[in-house]
Amino acid sequence: MSYVEACPRCGNVEIPYPLSTRDGCGDSRYKIYCNNDVLEFMSAEGFYYRILSINPFASRLVLSPPLIQSHSCSSSDLGIGGIRLDDGSPFNISTRNTVMLFNCSANILLSPLNCSSNSFCRKFEALDVGSGCKDTLCCHYLKDSSMNSHKIRVRFGGCTAYTSVIDVRPNDPAEAWNYGIELQWEAPHL
Repeated sequence: MSYVEACPRCGNVEIPYPLSTRDGCGDSRYKIYCNNDVLEFMSAEGFYYRILSINPFASRLVLSPPLIQSHSCSSSDLGIGGIRLDDGSPFNISTRNTVMLFNCSANILLSPLNCSSNSFCRKFEALDVGSGCKDTLCCHYLKDSSMNSHKIRVRFGGCTAYTSVIDVRPNDPAEAWNYGIELQWEAPHL
Protein backbone atom coordinates (compact mmCIF):
# COMPACT_ATOMS: atom_id res chain seq x y z
CA MET A 1 0.00 0.00 0.00
CA SER A 2 1.41 3.37 -0.99
CA TYR A 3 0.89 6.52 1.00
CA VAL A 4 -1.09 9.29 -0.70
CA GLU A 5 -0.53 12.78 0.58
CA ALA A 6 -3.19 15.27 1.54
CA CYS A 7 -3.89 18.07 -0.92
CA PRO A 8 -2.50 21.59 -0.40
CA ARG A 9 -4.63 24.29 1.19
CA CYS A 10 -7.39 26.04 -0.69
CA GLY A 11 -7.07 29.65 0.39
CA ASN A 12 -6.65 29.30 4.15
CA VAL A 13 -8.51 25.97 4.43
CA GLU A 14 -6.63 22.72 4.95
CA ILE A 15 -7.81 19.81 2.84
CA PRO A 16 -7.84 16.66 5.00
CA TYR A 17 -7.35 13.22 3.50
CA PRO A 18 -9.29 11.60 1.79
CA LEU A 19 -10.70 14.78 0.19
CA SER A 20 -9.09 15.58 -3.15
CA THR A 21 -8.87 18.86 -5.07
CA ARG A 22 -6.61 17.56 -7.86
CA ASP A 23 -4.81 14.52 -9.25
CA GLY A 24 -1.96 13.18 -7.14
CA CYS A 25 -3.34 14.04 -3.72
CA GLY A 26 -6.15 12.73 -1.58
CA ASP A 27 -8.46 10.01 -2.93
CA SER A 28 -10.00 10.87 -6.32
CA ARG A 29 -13.38 9.40 -5.27
CA TYR A 30 -13.65 12.23 -2.72
CA LYS A 31 -13.46 15.05 -5.26
CA ILE A 32 -14.03 18.64 -4.21
CA TYR A 33 -12.95 21.78 -6.04
CA CYS A 34 -10.76 24.76 -5.23
CA ASN A 35 -11.90 27.65 -7.43
CA ASN A 36 -10.17 30.98 -6.77
CA ASP A 37 -9.35 29.96 -3.17
CA VAL A 38 -12.99 28.95 -2.53
CA LEU A 39 -13.79 25.31 -1.75
CA GLU A 40 -16.76 23.86 -3.61
CA PHE A 41 -18.61 20.58 -3.97
CA MET A 42 -20.09 19.63 -7.33
CA SER A 43 -23.46 17.84 -7.46
CA ALA A 44 -24.27 15.03 -9.90
CA GLU A 45 -25.80 17.67 -12.22
CA GLY A 46 -22.67 19.87 -12.17
CA PHE A 47 -23.99 22.58 -9.82
CA TYR A 48 -21.36 23.96 -7.44
CA TYR A 49 -22.15 24.45 -3.74
CA ARG A 50 -19.73 26.39 -1.56
CA ILE A 51 -18.17 24.37 1.28
CA LEU A 52 -18.60 26.28 4.55
CA SER A 53 -16.69 23.92 6.85
CA ILE A 54 -14.96 20.54 7.02
CA ASN A 55 -14.74 18.31 10.10
CA PRO A 56 -12.27 15.53 9.25
CA PHE A 57 -12.72 13.83 12.64
CA ALA A 58 -16.46 13.31 12.05
CA SER A 59 -16.01 12.80 8.26
CA ARG A 60 -18.42 15.64 7.53
CA LEU A 61 -18.51 18.79 5.48
CA VAL A 62 -21.15 21.53 5.31
CA LEU A 63 -22.37 23.09 2.07
CA SER A 64 -24.02 26.46 1.72
CA PRO A 65 -27.70 25.95 0.87
CA PRO A 66 -28.75 27.38 -2.49
CA LEU A 67 -29.94 30.97 -2.59
CA ILE A 68 -33.70 31.44 -2.52
CA GLN A 69 -34.84 33.97 -5.10
CA SER A 70 -37.07 36.34 -3.11
CA HIS A 71 -39.18 37.48 -6.08
CA SER A 72 -40.17 33.92 -7.07
CA CYS A 73 -39.59 31.78 -3.95
CA SER A 74 -37.39 29.39 -5.90
CA SER A 75 -34.01 27.87 -5.09
CA SER A 76 -31.08 28.75 -7.34
CA ASP A 77 -30.76 25.02 -8.14
CA LEU A 78 -34.47 24.57 -9.06
CA GLY A 79 -33.60 24.18 -12.75
CA ILE A 80 -31.68 20.98 -11.97
CA GLY A 81 -34.19 19.65 -9.42
CA GLY A 82 -32.29 20.49 -6.21
CA ILE A 83 -29.16 18.80 -4.92
CA ARG A 84 -28.40 15.26 -6.02
CA LEU A 85 -25.24 13.30 -5.28
CA ASP A 86 -23.96 10.52 -7.52
CA ASP A 87 -25.41 7.18 -6.38
CA GLY A 88 -21.92 5.64 -6.20
CA SER A 89 -20.50 8.62 -4.32
CA PRO A 90 -18.83 8.10 -0.92
CA PHE A 91 -20.80 11.19 0.24
CA ASN A 92 -24.37 11.20 1.54
CA ILE A 93 -26.68 13.80 3.05
CA SER A 94 -26.43 13.34 6.81
CA THR A 95 -29.31 12.64 9.15
CA ARG A 96 -28.57 15.83 11.10
CA ASN A 97 -30.22 18.00 8.39
CA THR A 98 -33.68 19.45 8.87
CA VAL A 99 -34.93 20.35 5.41
CA MET A 100 -37.54 23.07 4.88
CA LEU A 101 -39.51 23.09 1.62
CA PHE A 102 -41.34 26.19 0.34
CA ASN A 103 -43.88 27.18 -2.30
CA CYS A 104 -45.27 23.65 -2.41
CA SER A 105 -48.29 22.32 -4.27
CA ALA A 106 -51.21 20.92 -2.27
CA ASN A 107 -50.02 17.37 -3.06
CA ILE A 108 -47.39 17.78 -0.33
CA LEU A 109 -50.20 17.54 2.24
CA LEU A 110 -50.49 13.82 1.39
CA SER A 111 -46.93 13.28 2.64
CA PRO A 112 -45.85 12.60 6.23
CA LEU A 113 -43.97 15.94 6.38
CA ASN A 114 -44.77 18.58 9.00
CA CYS A 115 -46.74 21.23 7.07
CA SER A 116 -48.53 22.60 10.14
CA SER A 117 -48.50 26.13 11.49
CA ASN A 118 -45.72 25.09 13.93
CA SER A 119 -43.40 23.85 11.15
CA PHE A 120 -39.87 25.26 11.28
CA CYS A 121 -40.48 26.78 7.85
CA ARG A 122 -42.87 29.33 9.43
CA LYS A 123 -40.00 30.63 11.60
CA PHE A 124 -37.79 30.90 8.50
CA GLU A 125 -40.44 32.87 6.59
CA ALA A 126 -40.47 35.46 9.37
CA LEU A 127 -36.81 36.30 8.70
CA ASP A 128 -35.80 38.79 5.99
CA VAL A 129 -33.99 36.02 4.08
CA GLY A 130 -37.16 33.91 4.00
CA SER A 131 -39.70 36.68 3.44
CA GLY A 132 -39.98 35.96 -0.31
CA CYS A 133 -41.62 32.65 0.57
CA LYS A 134 -43.97 34.06 3.22
CA ASP A 135 -47.45 32.53 3.21
CA THR A 136 -46.60 29.80 0.71
CA LEU A 137 -47.39 26.19 1.55
CA CYS A 138 -44.29 24.96 3.37
CA CYS A 139 -43.17 21.90 5.31
CA HIS A 140 -40.13 20.54 7.09
CA TYR A 141 -38.67 17.12 7.71
CA LEU A 142 -35.65 15.60 9.39
CA LYS A 143 -33.53 13.73 6.87
CA ASP A 144 -33.49 10.20 8.25
CA SER A 145 -31.82 6.96 7.25
CA SER A 146 -34.96 5.56 5.60
CA MET A 147 -34.93 8.39 3.04
CA ASN A 148 -32.83 8.72 -0.07
CA SER A 149 -29.58 10.09 1.30
CA HIS A 150 -28.36 11.36 -2.08
CA LYS A 151 -30.86 14.13 -2.87
CA ILE A 152 -33.08 16.98 -1.74
CA ARG A 153 -35.63 17.44 -4.48
CA VAL A 154 -37.38 20.61 -5.68
CA ARG A 155 -39.40 20.98 -8.87
CA PHE A 156 -42.10 22.99 -10.58
CA GLY A 157 -45.44 21.46 -9.62
CA GLY A 158 -43.96 20.30 -6.30
CA CYS A 159 -41.94 22.57 -3.99
CA THR A 160 -39.78 25.21 -5.67
CA ALA A 161 -37.46 26.23 -2.84
CA TYR A 162 -35.65 24.71 0.14
CA THR A 163 -33.10 25.39 2.79
CA SER A 164 -31.49 23.17 5.40
CA VAL A 165 -30.49 23.60 9.03
CA ILE A 166 -28.13 21.35 10.97
CA ASP A 167 -29.05 20.05 14.45
CA VAL A 168 -32.04 22.35 14.94
CA ARG A 169 -34.07 22.03 18.12
CA PRO A 170 -37.72 23.12 18.48
CA ASN A 171 -37.04 26.03 20.82
CA ASP A 172 -34.02 27.43 18.97
CA PRO A 173 -34.66 30.91 17.57
CA ALA A 174 -34.37 31.00 13.77
CA GLU A 175 -31.64 33.67 14.04
CA ALA A 176 -29.39 31.12 15.79
CA TRP A 177 -29.88 28.26 13.32
CA ASN A 178 -26.85 26.65 11.69
CA TYR A 179 -27.76 26.84 8.00
CA GLY A 180 -26.13 24.32 5.72
CA ILE A 181 -26.42 20.97 4.00
CA GLU A 182 -24.25 18.55 5.95
CA LEU A 183 -22.65 15.74 3.97
CA GLN A 184 -20.97 12.72 5.54
CA TRP A 185 -18.36 10.64 3.78
CA GLU A 186 -17.56 6.96 4.13
CA ALA A 187 -14.06 5.99 5.16
CA PRO A 188 -11.95 5.03 2.12
CA HIS A 189 -11.46 1.34 1.48
CA LEU A 190 -7.76 0.62 1.72
